Amino acid sequence: MNKKIVALLLLLLAMLPLSGCWDNNEPERMLYLNGIGIDYKDGRYELYAQIINFANTAKSEQPTSDETSQAEVGHASGMSLDEAVFELYHSVDQKVNWGHLSYLVFSEEALQQVKLSPVLDIFIRYRETRYQIWLYATKDPVEEVLLIRPVVNKAIILSKLGDPRNSYEQESFIKPASIREVVINMNEPNHETLIPFITIAENWKSIKETIKAPVISGAAIVSPDDFKGFITGEKARGIRWMTNDTKRSNLTVRTENGNFISVVLENIKVKINPVMIKGEAKFDIDIYADGIIDIITETIKPAEIEKLLKEIVKEQIAATYEEALKMDADIYRLSEQLYRKNVKEWKRLQKDGKIELTDDSIRNIKITIGKLSSNKKTFERTVE
Repeated sequence: MNKKIVALLLLLLAMLPLSGCWDNNEPERMLYLNGIGIDYKDGRYELYAQIINFANTAKSEQPTSDETSQAEVGHASGMSLDEAVFELYHSVDQKVNWGHLSYLVFSEEALQQVKLSPVLDIFIRYRETRYQIWLYATKDPVEEVLLIRPVVNKAIILSKLGDPRNSYEQESFIKPASIREVVINMNEPNHETLIPFITIAENWKSIKETIKAPVISGAAIVSPDDFKGFITGEKARGIRWMTNDTKRSNLTVRTENGNFISVVLENIKVKINPVMIKGEAKFDIDIYADGIIDIITETIKPAEIEKLLKEIVKEQIAATYEEALKMDADIYRLSEQLYRKNVKEWKRLQKDGKIELTDDSIRNIKITIGKLSSNKKTFERTVE
């Protein structure tokens, strides 16, 4: 009898390590989401889901074959976003894993018709998703955005949309926006934030075909319950000079002789100081930057270059600010600066977390070029 009991106990002990694995999901029997597109038409949510093929990305950064598709896009619709997700489940072959979701793309119609806050809430509350999901807005079909493959067929998980920080460090135009950062900004005065605005351009070619690529073309200005609009192109250029997150960005200026000089500005440092004048809030802006001269088409003194740089930076900051005012948007988060540094006056002036801004709310813009250097250590043109 004792031998039987001992044998039974040994059998049970041998089974214990297996018991924890019985309800696990096998990786090869799951589908992995990389991107989600959200549109809104005729009172219904249109959901586009990009499923990636990890067989092409697990072993190296480069896909194993040009013939094998890296991603496929599914579509479903519903009265709510959650209903659209469950409708999508009706057509999938395996269980869908949301743990690798990298980005969300919102159409212009979705931003106009749907409140952003409850949409983000769906992804925040789900246990598999993360706060480090990148957000984008577009006027192009979101399905087409999800079907774009990276240049030279690089692994899709390293695409510009799925991994935007790498290219931002080389050219800092519009800062990438994650769900975490968007939620923080919308919870603080001015309760508005920026989401990168992307367009599709056919500006790459291979021997076989023209390749479409996502281009950061500006920013969408959003709040928890409202969409202010897009600010794009030249009118969005001032954004990069008003954030300490800017790594480096190019500035090309024309001289009095009609020639041009190309300079890379980096090490951007911004200080915004609110001052009260006759009961109104005004703002003094101090910007520090270092410059590296890339192209000189005429011999010119450093002091003249600095003067040109300061003028164009001021012009771009003012142009962006004026364009945002037309949308009733506080694009430089001046309301938050007053909130942080003079909460008593902010409480007196604020309405729904924002203070009223006018064309002359920015009193002064001071630009300091701390170090202006050239890789050739000369400010003369190379060929006379």
